[in-house]
Amino acid sequence: MEIIFKPIGTAHTDAESIPRHWTVSNVEGTLVIDTEYTEALSDIKAGQQIAVLFHFHESSPFSPELLKQTPPRRDRPFGVFSICSPKRPNPIGLSILEVLDRNDNVLQVRCMDMIDGTPILDIKPFIVSRETLPSR
Repeated sequence: MEIIFKPIGTAHTDAESIPRHWTVSNVEGTLVIDTEYTEALSDIKAGQQIAVLFHFHESSPFSPELLKQTPPRRDRPFGVFSICSPKRPNPIGLSILEVLDRNDNVLQVRCMDMIDGTPILDIKPFIVSRETLPSR
């Protein structure tokens, strides 16, 4: 089975350095969504959080020796599915971004951990409900 994704837009930032993860980022930038999808952004408002799926387009190819990797500031290797490495079997990233503003097809966002030019694959609402979380 072959799965093909077409980017819906591109992330842009002027930041010189990008944090490794959105939870430690204050980097601001824009998501420029292709104009054919402008109407799909109509209910996105400043102040909300969105989940953004993106392609690690500059990540090196994955190989079996990358199944376990040692993240920065860690003293042992971890399985790739338990860390946020861009070196993955499918180089897909996920970030939760704060929407600062929307102007037509452009979203001004904060908490970016994507480099300038990153292809955006999808945007979803970020919804957390205690009712949907499993009980402990």
